[in-house]
Amino acid sequence: MQFKNNTKQRNVAIQGLRSFKDTLPKNVKKIINKKGHIYSETLNNWKYIVGENLFKVCYPKTFKNSNKFGVSTLVIMVKRGHEVDMEYSKKDILDKMNSFFGYSVVEKLKFISFDNEQKIFAKDVSDNKNEAINKYQNKINDVKNDKIKKSLIELTRVFKEK
Repeated sequence: MQFKNNTKQRNVAIQGLRSFKDTLPKNVKKIINKKGHIYSETLNNWKYIVGENLFKVCYPKTFKNSNKFGVSTLVIMVKRGHEVDMEYSKKDILDKMNSFFGYSVVEKLKFISFDNEQKIFAKDVSDNKNEAINKYQNKINDVKNDKIKKSLIELTRVFKEK
């Protein structure tokens, strides 16, 4: 009777140091082999590929490998207002990426613009819900009777004042 090889991922223990790729599950290895290398190298060398000026206003978001339905595409996030600069330097980026890897890695670039502003919302101090302690707030909100809920909020306000 013959035994099947590789029925489990690891059936023999290796003494000493193991390489990192041997410790990973099979599914993770497949993902890294397909997309991980190109995307991680692109992230590490993004400043060299696009240059100092464009490095400040854009970053790579995802990489989609080529298949029978489409070409390999790199999705780049661009700060609003700098889309025209990226569009003009599109060919240079493609050439630098393909020369960096040594073969035609990326065939298409796709740009998505984003706002860099961080919006901070001010909290309303006079709101009754914020007066209760956060630990008890969920329990108070679960009460279905409105009169009891209002009286519990009043009780927490009185305790907070003392």
